[in-house]
Amino acid sequence: MRFPRTAGVLLHPTSLPGDFGIGDLGPEAYKFVDFLADAGQTYWQILPLGPTGYGDSPYSSFSAFAGNTLLISPEKLIDDELATTQNINDRPKFPANHVDYGAVYEWKSKLLANAFEKLSSTDLRSEFDRFCDQERSWLDDHALYRALKKTQNNRPWYEWPEKFKLRDERIISIAREQLRDLIDEQKLYQFLFFRQWFALRKYANDAGVKIIGDIPIFLALDSTDVWCGQSQFKLNPDGSARTVAGVPPDYFSKTGQLWGNPIYNWDEMLRDGFRWWKDRFRHMLRLVDVVRVDHFRGFAAAWEVPGGDKTAENGKWVNVPGHELFAALKNEFADLPVMAEDLGVMTPDVESLRDEFGYPGMRILQYAFGGDAKNRDLPHNYIPNTVAYTGTHDNDTIAGWWKLLASDKAGELSPSQKHVLDYLATDDTTDPNWRFIRLLYSSVADVAIIPLQDVLGLGNEARLNTPATSAGNWQWRFENGTITDDMVARLKQLTDLYGRK
Repeated sequence: MRFPRTAGVLLHPTSLPGDFGIGDLGPEAYKFVDFLADAGQTYWQILPLGPTGYGDSPYSSFSAFAGNTLLISPEKLIDDELATTQNINDRPKFPANHVDYGAVYEWKSKLLANAFEKLSSTDLRSEFDRFCDQERSWLDDHALYRALKKTQNNRPWYEWPEKFKLRDERIISIAREQLRDLIDEQKLYQFLFFRQWFALRKYANDAGVKIIGDIPIFLALDSTDVWCGQSQFKLNPDGSARTVAGVPPDYFSKTGQLWGNPIYNWDEMLRDGFRWWKDRFRHMLRLVDVVRVDHFRGFAAAWEVPGGDKTAENGKWVNVPGHELFAALKNEFADLPVMAEDLGVMTPDVESLRDEFGYPGMRILQYAFGGDAKNRDLPHNYIPNTVAYTGTHDNDTIAGWWKLLASDKAGELSPSQKHVLDYLATDDTTDPNWRFIRLLYSSVADVAIIPLQDVLGLGNEARLNTPATSAGNWQWRFENGTITDDMVARLKQLTDLYGRK
C-alpha cells in the first residue's frame, strides 16, 4: 500500500525516561505521545516488543508473540491494585540515562511476583481469565516454556533433558499440571503487558498517532516458537541448528557476519499455507498500525551457514519462497500495511519482490554521501514510495556522524564535510541534525522518520546499537526535560511547511 505524506519519530519504549531503571508503558509513554501529537507527527516507530534474552537485543526474543515484561509500568500496577507506593519506592537507585538490565530484571521480577500474589484480591481476575482464553494459541506454550526454563536454571531448551527438549506429549502434559503456578505467573505477566500496551496504543491512536512496529525476519534458536515448531526450522534431531543465518564476507568483514538464528524450513511452511506467518502478522496487526519487515532481503534468498561453523564464510545463498509467502499474506489481509527494510546491496530479485507487492523501501541519509550523484540514498534520487530516515537504531546519531567526518586539523572542514555542505547549499555548520531533518522533510519520500536522538541533537553517546558488537547496546535513555518547547515548535513548523500532516 502507498502511505500518505507524513512524518514520525523513532524511539523504542526502553529509552523513555522515568525512575524505574528502564522506559516503560506508564505515564512517560503517554507524555511522549503528547509530544508527537503537539509536533504534528503521524508515527511513533518502535523496535520489536518481544521478551529479550542474553544481550538484551529486541531482535533476539524468546517469542514472536509474547511481550517484554520489563516494559510493564510499576505506576500502572498501583492503579490496578497489584502494587503499592511502598513496593515501587523500595527500589535501587537506577541510572537515569541508560538501562542496567541486570538490576532492572532483578527488581521487576520481585515486583511482578508480588503482583501475582495480589491478583485474587483485585477485580482483574475475570479479565485475566478472558485474556488467557483468547490468547491460548500462543500463551499456553510460551508460559510453559518460560516455566520449564526456570526449572532448568534458564538453560536454552535444546540443552534440556530429552523428554522436555523433544516435547514428549505425556511428559509435557504432566509438566503443565505440576508447574501450574509458575505457568499462571507467566500468563499474568503477559496479561499485564498487553493490557498496558493496548491502552497506550488506543491513547496514541485517539491522539492521531499511529504505531510502526517491527517484525524481525529470524527468531532466536532459544525461543518458544522454535521449541514448539521444530519441524518448521532446519534443525538436527537433537534440536541444534542444522543451518544458521548470516551474511557473506564483504568489504566490511572478511569472514562475514554469523547471526546464529535458525533457518526456516520453508518447504514445511509452504505445505501448511504459511500458517505460522499468518498468525504472526495477525497478532502483530493487533499491536501496531504499520509493520516494518526487517531484513526484507532474506525473503528472496538467505545466506545459510552450517550450524557448527564459527564464521559465515562457508555459507551459500538459498532461495526463499517470498513471492508465495507475501501472496498468501495479501490474500489473507488484503491491503497489508508493510514497510520493507531493504538496506544494503539489493539484488534484482529482492527489488522485484518488494515492488511486486508495492511495499515502500528505506533510505538512510547518512549513507548518501559516499560515491557519486547516483547514490540511491541522496534525496534527489528518492522515489515517493519511500520511507526516509536520517539514521536507524543501528546508526550513529547525526551529530556523532558529523563529528566523525571532521578534519584532524582544528577549525578546518574535512573534504567529506565540505561535500555535505555543498549538497545542503550552506556554509553553516551549526545544528547539522536540523539541516538533515529539513532535507528529509522536503524530499519526495512519502514518509520521513527521525530518531529522537537527532531531534535532540545528541552525539554518539546516545547511539542505541553498534552492529557486530556485544556490549553496551540497547541501553540509551533520554532524561526528563530534554525535549524542549522549541524542539516541538521547530518540528511542527517543518511538518506543516512540507505538508507532512
